[in-house]
Amino acid sequence: MTTVLLVDDDALVRGGLRALLHAEPDLDVVGEAADGAVGVDLARRLRPDVVVMDIRMPGRDGTSATREIVSWASPRPFVLVLTTFDLDDVVDDAIAAGADGFLLKRATPDELVAGIRTVAAGDALLSPAVTRRLFRLHARRRPADHDVTLTGREADVLRSLAAGGTTTEIAAAMFISAETVRTHVKHLLAKLGVRDRTQAVVWAYRSGFMDRASGGEGAPYPEPGGSR
Repeated sequence: MTTVLLVDDDALVRGGLRALLHAEPDLDVVGEAADGAVGVDLARRLRPDVVVMDIRMPGRDGTSATREIVSWASPRPFVLVLTTFDLDDVVDDAIAAGADGFLLKRATPDELVAGIRTVAAGDALLSPAVTRRLFRLHARRRPADHDVTLTGREADVLRSLAAGGTTTEIAAAMFISAETVRTHVKHLLAKLGVRDRTQAVVWAYRSGFMDRASGGEGAPYPEPGGSR
């Protein structure tokens, strides 16, 4: 059973989410909060598997609350940001705060339920709209040093993560086990110097990796020894 905490200042939104999730046998709403401060307090006391977090709320906002929750020692709740706002600064701030996933409230019920399950499984989740924004936001930005050497398998996994693939989907597409995918992801995070999958996806766009991956320029990064 995946436990869920809802944090949103709109009571109607919380009610709709609660009713939606109540119909799912593997999801259980264990608490609700109308602002970020109460949300953090409940997350600390209830330790849900997933916090569904709004961004713009009176009092403490969702970005600040997310930043505190993700700073806790593991195991910590995963945070899925769910907001009506898809402005560039909102997307960037939420991801920078460490959110594990980002969906817009115009997502379908099926997308929301699948999103909660995806985040609960430890996979990053960025809606297609957010992925497009990341590409636009960072297509022309390049860090001073992005000379990272990835094996062929690691590059494939990173491309798949950036395209929105889950562990299970990547494993099936690459004909490897889910555990092997997780091992590649662990190595990727260490090499890229990032804390989680979402940050790895941001790195893939910000560094130009995805430009190279889709631009027909050959292998984005060296593949030492032809390792695949």
